[in-house]
Order: sequence, then structure tokens, then C-alpha cells
Amino acid sequence: MTSTKTELRIDYVEFNVADIERSKAFYGKAFGWRFTDYGPNYCEFDDGRLKGGFTNLEAPRPGGPLVILYADDLEAALRSVEDAGGKIVRPIFGFPGGSRFHFADPDGYELAVWTKA
Repeated sequence: MTSTKTELRIDYVEFNVADIERSKAFYGKAFGWRFTDYGPNYCEFDDGRLKGGFTNLEAPRPGGPLVILYADDLEAALRSVEDAGGKIVRPIFGFPGGSRFHFADPDGYELAVWTKA
């Protein structure tokens, strides 16, 4: 078996959303993500390191694995999420090696943001 830098690594994350434009507005405002539209039912996002997509072909399915973003300034990231309309579902808390908070996006997906201790 040959191995590459991308072999067996998370490569893409896809969200079923109710409103693609609303999701673009939220993630663009909260985190500065960029977007490429592929018709009315699909939009790719790019955070500068990882790509994923928003689709409205199925109903939102909150739950599943927890997607965690990194921020140098956790307090600023929390304010950015709130300013973009996200709901903080677990305020900043510490854990061995760092701190994080959890939030819900407009479709109810729970994500987290962490920083090193």
C-alpha cells in the first residue's frame, strides 16, 4: 500500500442545510470562509486549509461527529460566532492542553472552537 500526505485523512466535510445563502452568511461572517457555488443545490466552502460543502438536497441532520475549529484568540472567536448569529451551547471550558466552547449554527449543527493552553 502506498501512502500520500492525504491518504486516510479527513478531506472534506459536508453539511445538509436548510438555506445555503444563510449558511454562507454565517460561516463567512464568523470565520471568513470563502465559497464556490455549484448551482442552486450545492456550495463548496474553503477555510484556507480544508474544504467542504453545503447542500440543500436533504434535510439538516445535526449530530454525528463533532467538527472542531482552532482559534488563536478563543474569546474573539466566541464573539464572532455570536455576532454571526450562532448560539453558544457550551461556554468556554478548560481541558488538559487547552480550552474550547461549543456552538450551534443556524441549522442546529453543533461545532466547537478550541485553543491551546
